[in-house]
Amino acid sequence: MSEVVYRARELKRARYAVATVFCVHGAVTGSFATRVPWIQDHAGVSAGQLGIALAFPALGASVAMPLAGWVSHRFGARTALRGLLALWTLALILPSLAPDLAVLCVALFAYGASAGMSDVAMNALGVEVENRLDRSIMSSLHGMWSVGALIGSAAGTLAAHLGSDARLHHLLAAATLTAVGFIACGGVLDLHPTEDEEPPPRFALPPRSALLIGAVGFCAVFAEGASLDWSAVYLRDVLDTSAGLAAACTTAFTLTMAVARLAGDRIVDRFGAVRTVRVGGVGAALGGLLVVVAPNPAVAMAGFGLMGLGIAVVVPLAFAAAGRSGPNPSQAIAGVATITYTSGLVAPSAIGTVADATSLVVSFGLVTFLACGLAVFAGVLRTGDRTRTKQAEVSPASAGVHGQGS
Repeated sequence: MSEVVYRARELKRARYAVATVFCVHGAVTGSFATRVPWIQDHAGVSAGQLGIALAFPALGASVAMPLAGWVSHRFGARTALRGLLALWTLALILPSLAPDLAVLCVALFAYGASAGMSDVAMNALGVEVENRLDRSIMSSLHGMWSVGALIGSAAGTLAAHLGSDARLHHLLAAATLTAVGFIACGGVLDLHPTEDEEPPPRFALPPRSALLIGAVGFCAVFAEGASLDWSAVYLRDVLDTSAGLAAACTTAFTLTMAVARLAGDRIVDRFGAVRTVRVGGVGAALGGLLVVVAPNPAVAMAGFGLMGLGIAVVVPLAFAAAGRSGPNPSQAIAGVATITYTSGLVAPSAIGTVADATSLVVSFGLVTFLACGLAVFAGVLRTGDRTRTKQAEVSPASAGVHGQGS
């Protein structure tokens, strides 16, 4: 077998392996989200206390994400991802064991910390595989995350319908996902730092380039979080729809995001990251405008669908751009991930606060305004635009973790 054929097969295997990792990561989130009502009842917390507890995953992720680069440098990308992903899948068990608010907050902090570190590690490896294949794959990888979330949600919905104990459900789910993740990690690229490479700091502020890229990701995740958490409420309260139709809008939005991400790589390769995000930003803004002026549920649902299409590929492209934005890809990816996690944390509460002071219509006017930012500031993703770098030589640093891995 020729060296070229061997390397092509190795990269193909690595791509499928990291896609499976993304799917496993998403399945944990879906498994947890469907059992939150059971966890709330078991811990005996009020709705307000639950809201406080649900802020802790984002806090844990924000604190722990900068550690991911150091862990990958210390142990190598494959071993680090295998360990961090196992921590994440096993952390699924913790929240359902919490007997009260204090323990629940600690459990969710650990849950978020393991989620954030594994998120950075798998995105860094995804960027490295994309670089070596010399074609976009990050959108489809995030699409696989959405597929995993849908699988986890479906299994969780069935478990809840059957009235199963979430402790048993999450134990079985964690065991299954840990085994699948362990096997999948065996196929990812085994990257190691060069001998003269300095280890990244355990904690460091994100570079300036990551802040600019993260700002674009912030706008997209804000629109995503607002739509996921408030679209059903919007249809019910503003347009007076049934509970079933309102819930269907949220499900349709999620499916739209997943399908758009799975199909997004071909569009990005054809038109480039910057142009794709600019057009997507315009589409998302038009979708938000449709939601704001909608006279009936059909128009509003079309608006939410258009918004989902417009923002679907932004976060994958933000991670890809961060991975090529400077000499420390892991630090940049961690910075972008922290900003996007923060956006996901503040978006639902910000929408609620604005709605309390004014109305939900005004809240989604804010979402529409932020969507316009995607079109205006898409140029900061130029470092991730593969159509502009097709003629560039492969960086010699790409063979090491520090070059493009983690």
